[in-house]
Amino acid sequence: MRKVVFALWMLILCPSIGAEGTETQQVLERLDTVIAQKESYRSRKEAKIGELKQKLRQASSASEKYRFCNSLFYEYLHYQADSATRYLNLKEEINPDPIFPDSKAEHTICRAEVMSVMGMYNDALLELETINPGRLGEETRLKYYYACRSCYGWLADNIVDPQVKQKYLEKTDLYRDSIAQFPLNETDRTILMAERLTLNGNPDEAIPMLDKQLATVRDMQYLSYLNYTMYDAYRAKGDVEKQIYYLAQTAICDLERVVREYASLQKLAWLMYEQGDIDRAYCYLNCSMEDAVSCNARLRFLEVTEFYPIIDRAYREKDEHEQSVVRGMLMGISVLSLLLIVAVFYLYHWMKKLSAMRKSLYEANCELKNSNATLAQIGKIKEVYIARYLDRCVGYLEKLEQYRRSLEKLAMTSKIDELFKTIRSDQFLRSEREAFYREFDKSFLDLFPNFIEDFNKLLVEEGRIYPKPGELLNTELRIFALIRLGVTDANRIAHFLSYSLATVYNYRSKIRNKAAGDKERFEQEVMNL
Repeated sequence: MRKVVFALWMLILCPSIGAEGTETQQVLERLDTVIAQKESYRSRKEAKIGELKQKLRQASSASEKYRFCNSLFYEYLHYQADSATRYLNLKEEINPDPIFPDSKAEHTICRAEVMSVMGMYNDALLELETINPGRLGEETRLKYYYACRSCYGWLADNIVDPQVKQKYLEKTDLYRDSIAQFPLNETDRTILMAERLTLNGNPDEAIPMLDKQLATVRDMQYLSYLNYTMYDAYRAKGDVEKQIYYLAQTAICDLERVVREYASLQKLAWLMYEQGDIDRAYCYLNCSMEDAVSCNARLRFLEVTEFYPIIDRAYREKDEHEQSVVRGMLMGISVLSLLLIVAVFYLYHWMKKLSAMRKSLYEANCELKNSNATLAQIGKIKEVYIARYLDRCVGYLEKLEQYRRSLEKLAMTSKIDELFKTIRSDQFLRSEREAFYREFDKSFLDLFPNFIEDFNKLLVEEGRIYPKPGELLNTELRIFALIRLGVTDANRIAHFLSYSLATVYNYRSKIRNKAAGDKERFEQEVMNL
């Protein structure tokens, strides 16, 4: 939740640098990552120092010990000033060549460098004043001028009095000019020229030079110097976003080199505070303070503590505001959650009711469908049988008329014997009954074409009934055809088939005994075919 609130505040308060995807935002995100991984860089630094210490312990000659002490001094110089002093003293003790004319001066320069890191600039100048540069070799003299320029530059940065500040700036310029007289590499010369152009009010001329050099240099120390000089140029122009960009680049180089004495991150922290990015300002300031204390860089620590209370107070106010917002949001979420639970319970209650209603409706629909199917079937049966019954009745009336005429004809011709013979004969009734049964069988099978097959599925295999060739239905099938039509009364069946009641009972009983399933439900299953 706090991350969400933080993101919203970043978008609202930091419009100038909060646009996602800008170079400035990207380099700030990279810086955040480097700070988060600071311990891994420190571990690599400590491992390198540990290797040098091991080599120092194993060294047998004074020159080797001197060389490793010198390496350890420079590893500790901007990392831990007290340890740098210790290895400087050890280096002086084991100097393998005290006759070397510049050795004493070199040690003094190193001591002044440590004092400068510790913020003891006046003491550093007193040490440097003991050196006569005219008696130094070219390499040592260049080192001396760099130390003097750095010391006066730091003093100028931290002096409030404008007259004194101007005096130190002039001193810095003089030593810069002295350095420029030496054969320097391209990067060193570019940095000197850019510094001079910026101080003389020409940052637009300095920037292209630095840009060109930044594109070619890969050394982290030089990249740090170039980016910081670029920051100075854009500060002279008043371009805040570019200042943030190049200070962030400088800080990345410093942190990756595991330099603990630096000005880049605290300057960047103040700029981020001015831009409203309190979280980053607080993070960067804490990192600067931690490194200054670890390095024993007193001046850097004092620089941080000057505006630490301001940023700390702003951070705490912002944090309290965010917490109140979070608490309000949590209360809102709690209320909404409660309402949601009530709504879910209410919905669940009604869903159960709806489910029961749907089930009842489904069952009613099924019953309705079955009823409709039955009614449709009954309607079809009635339709077919009524039509055929009417046809049969008309036909039967015509046959009765023909029969009457034939009897009348016999009577008129006085063929009494033949008349009595005809009247006594049942041939007419037998043939009509057979015709009626054929008509019934045909009509039934038209309605239920699969009746014989479906009926036999209800019987065991050896008890299945099939009509003889030329027959549509036999007596057994006809009895159960009537049952299928809903005629279950034995008297009606016997009357329909002109059988005795006992005969019908026997047929029904015999067939039930051949049922494959429940004998008691056999006739019900026939009715469902």
